[in-house]
Amino acid sequence: MSARPAGTPAAGLRPFLPSDTPTLASILSAAIFELTSEDYDPDQQDGWAAAAASDEEALAKRLASSLTLVAERDGEVVGFIALADNKLIDLLYVHPKVAGKGVAALLCDAIERLAAARGATSLIADASDTALGFFQKRGYVARQRNSVLRGAVWLGDTTVEKQLGEPAEG
Repeated sequence: MSARPAGTPAAGLRPFLPSDTPTLASILSAAIFELTSEDYDPDQQDGWAAAAASDEEALAKRLASSLTLVAERDGEVVGFIALADNKLIDLLYVHPKVAGKGVAALLCDAIERLAAARGATSLIADASDTALGFFQKRGYVARQRNSVLRGAVWLGDTTVEKQLGEPAEG
Protein backbone atom coordinates (compact mmCIF):
# COMPACT_ATOMS: atom_id res chain seq x y z
CA MET A 1 0.00 0.00 0.00
CA SER A 2 1.22 3.47 -0.76
CA ALA A 3 1.39 6.10 1.94
CA ARG A 4 -1.19 8.84 1.78
CA PRO A 5 -0.39 12.49 2.27
CA ALA A 6 -0.54 13.70 5.88
CA GLY A 7 -4.00 14.79 6.90
CA THR A 8 -5.66 12.84 4.09
CA PRO A 9 -8.31 10.49 5.49
CA ALA A 10 -8.18 6.90 4.33
CA ALA A 11 -10.70 5.72 1.79
CA GLY A 12 -12.87 2.71 2.50
CA LEU A 13 -14.21 0.21 -0.02
CA ARG A 14 -17.63 -1.37 -0.34
CA PRO A 15 -19.64 -3.25 -2.96
CA PHE A 16 -21.56 -1.34 -5.65
CA LEU A 17 -25.24 -0.66 -5.01
CA PRO A 18 -27.65 0.19 -7.85
CA SER A 19 -28.42 3.49 -6.08
CA ASP A 20 -24.76 4.49 -6.65
CA THR A 21 -25.26 4.72 -10.41
CA PRO A 22 -25.99 8.47 -10.74
CA THR A 23 -23.00 9.35 -8.53
CA LEU A 24 -20.68 6.98 -10.43
CA ALA A 25 -21.87 8.39 -13.77
CA SER A 26 -21.06 11.87 -12.47
CA ILE A 27 -17.58 10.77 -11.31
CA LEU A 28 -16.94 9.11 -14.67
CA SER A 29 -17.89 12.28 -16.58
CA ALA A 30 -15.94 14.57 -14.26
CA ALA A 31 -12.84 12.39 -14.57
CA ILE A 32 -13.06 12.40 -18.37
CA PHE A 33 -13.56 16.16 -18.67
CA GLU A 34 -11.19 17.27 -15.90
CA LEU A 35 -8.34 14.76 -16.09
CA THR A 36 -7.85 13.81 -19.74
CA SER A 37 -7.51 17.14 -21.57
CA GLU A 38 -3.76 16.69 -22.13
CA ASP A 39 -4.42 13.46 -24.04
CA TYR A 40 -7.83 13.88 -25.68
CA ASP A 41 -9.50 16.83 -27.42
CA PRO A 42 -12.97 18.15 -26.43
CA ASP A 43 -14.75 16.18 -29.19
CA GLN A 44 -13.09 12.96 -27.98
CA GLN A 45 -14.00 13.75 -24.38
CA ASP A 46 -17.61 14.44 -25.38
CA GLY A 47 -17.86 11.18 -27.31
CA TRP A 48 -16.23 9.18 -24.51
CA ALA A 49 -18.42 10.65 -21.77
CA ALA A 50 -21.60 10.23 -23.82
CA ALA A 51 -20.79 6.61 -24.63
CA ALA A 52 -19.84 5.71 -21.06
CA ALA A 53 -22.11 7.72 -18.81
CA SER A 54 -25.13 9.19 -20.61
CA ASP A 55 -27.27 6.03 -20.33
CA GLU A 56 -27.44 5.41 -16.59
CA GLU A 57 -29.57 2.28 -17.01
CA ALA A 58 -26.94 0.70 -19.27
CA LEU A 59 -24.18 1.80 -16.88
CA ALA A 60 -26.04 0.26 -13.93
CA LYS A 61 -26.35 -3.05 -15.80
CA ARG A 62 -22.66 -2.96 -16.74
CA LEU A 63 -21.62 -2.30 -13.14
CA ALA A 64 -24.01 -4.90 -11.71
CA SER A 65 -22.74 -7.58 -14.11
CA SER A 66 -19.17 -7.02 -12.88
CA LEU A 67 -17.46 -7.21 -9.52
CA THR A 68 -17.68 -3.49 -8.76
CA LEU A 69 -16.12 -1.81 -5.76
CA VAL A 70 -16.85 1.74 -4.64
CA ALA A 71 -14.38 3.92 -2.73
CA GLU A 72 -15.65 6.33 -0.09
CA ARG A 73 -13.81 9.00 1.84
CA ASP A 74 -15.57 10.81 4.71
CA GLY A 75 -18.86 9.21 3.64
CA GLU A 76 -18.58 10.53 0.08
CA VAL A 77 -18.20 8.30 -2.96
CA VAL A 78 -14.92 9.23 -4.66
CA GLY A 79 -14.18 6.41 -7.11
CA PHE A 80 -14.97 2.95 -8.41
CA ILE A 81 -13.56 -0.06 -10.24
CA ALA A 82 -15.34 -2.83 -12.15
CA LEU A 83 -13.86 -6.26 -12.88
CA ALA A 84 -15.55 -8.19 -15.71
CA ASP A 85 -15.21 -11.95 -16.11
CA ASN A 86 -12.50 -12.02 -13.41
CA LYS A 87 -9.98 -10.90 -16.02
CA LEU A 88 -10.76 -7.40 -17.33
CA ILE A 89 -10.60 -4.13 -15.42
CA ASP A 90 -13.55 -2.72 -17.31
CA LEU A 91 -13.87 0.64 -15.56
CA LEU A 92 -11.62 2.54 -13.13
CA TYR A 93 -12.44 6.16 -12.36
CA VAL A 94 -11.80 8.51 -9.46
CA HIS A 95 -13.19 11.96 -8.80
CA PRO A 96 -10.73 14.64 -9.94
CA LYS A 97 -10.42 16.03 -6.40
CA VAL A 98 -8.84 12.74 -5.23
CA ALA A 99 -6.75 12.01 -8.34
CA GLY A 100 -3.20 11.20 -7.34
CA LYS A 101 -4.14 10.61 -3.69
CA GLY A 102 -4.08 6.81 -3.65
CA VAL A 103 -7.75 6.05 -4.29
CA ALA A 104 -7.16 4.41 -7.69
CA ALA A 105 -4.27 2.41 -6.21
CA LEU A 106 -6.49 1.25 -3.32
CA LEU A 107 -9.18 0.15 -5.78
CA CYS A 108 -6.65 -1.62 -8.00
CA ASP A 109 -4.95 -3.36 -5.06
CA ALA A 110 -8.30 -4.72 -3.90
CA ILE A 111 -9.46 -5.92 -7.31
CA GLU A 112 -6.09 -7.57 -8.03
CA ARG A 113 -6.28 -9.46 -4.71
CA LEU A 114 -9.89 -10.49 -5.29
CA ALA A 115 -9.20 -11.65 -8.86
CA ALA A 116 -6.19 -13.69 -7.70
CA ALA A 117 -8.24 -15.22 -4.88
CA ARG A 118 -10.82 -16.23 -7.50
CA GLY A 119 -8.15 -17.96 -9.58
CA ALA A 120 -7.11 -15.30 -12.09
CA THR A 121 -3.46 -15.46 -13.13
CA SER A 122 -3.48 -12.14 -14.99
CA LEU A 123 -5.58 -9.04 -15.50
CA ILE A 124 -6.01 -6.87 -18.56
CA ALA A 125 -7.27 -3.33 -19.01
CA ASP A 126 -7.75 -1.00 -21.94
CA ALA A 127 -5.95 2.00 -20.47
CA SER A 128 -6.60 5.50 -21.70
CA ASP A 129 -3.54 7.51 -22.62
CA THR A 130 -4.11 9.39 -19.35
CA ALA A 131 -4.17 6.20 -17.24
CA LEU A 132 -1.39 4.31 -19.05
CA GLY A 133 1.40 5.50 -16.75
CA PHE A 134 -0.62 4.56 -13.67
CA PHE A 135 -1.03 0.99 -14.91
CA GLN A 136 2.59 0.70 -16.01
CA LYS A 137 3.81 1.77 -12.54
CA ARG A 138 1.70 -1.07 -11.14
CA GLY A 139 3.46 -3.64 -13.30
CA TYR A 140 1.08 -3.77 -16.26
CA VAL A 141 2.77 -4.27 -19.62
CA ALA A 142 1.51 -2.75 -22.88
CA ARG A 143 0.28 -5.46 -25.25
CA GLN A 144 -1.36 -3.53 -28.10
CA ARG A 145 -2.48 -0.08 -29.20
CA ASN A 146 -6.16 0.34 -30.02
CA SER A 147 -8.42 2.82 -31.78
CA VAL A 148 -11.96 2.79 -30.39
CA LEU A 149 -15.02 4.54 -31.75
CA ARG A 150 -16.97 6.55 -29.16
CA GLY A 151 -19.96 8.21 -30.73
CA ALA A 152 -18.63 9.76 -33.93
CA VAL A 153 -15.00 10.10 -32.79
CA TRP A 154 -11.99 7.82 -32.47
CA LEU A 155 -9.92 7.55 -29.29
CA GLY A 156 -6.65 5.79 -28.70
CA ASP A 157 -6.02 3.46 -25.79
CA THR A 158 -3.61 0.66 -24.93
CA THR A 159 -4.39 -2.87 -23.82
CA VAL A 160 -2.20 -3.65 -20.81
CA GLU A 161 -1.73 -6.88 -18.88
CA LYS A 162 -0.38 -7.79 -15.47
CA GLN A 163 0.60 -11.23 -14.30
CA LEU A 164 -0.82 -11.56 -10.81
CA GLY A 165 1.54 -12.57 -8.05
CA GLU A 166 4.41 -10.53 -9.49
CA PRO A 167 5.60 -7.51 -7.52
CA ALA A 168 4.74 -4.13 -9.00
CA GLU A 169 7.68 -2.07 -10.22
CA GLY A 170 8.04 1.22 -8.56
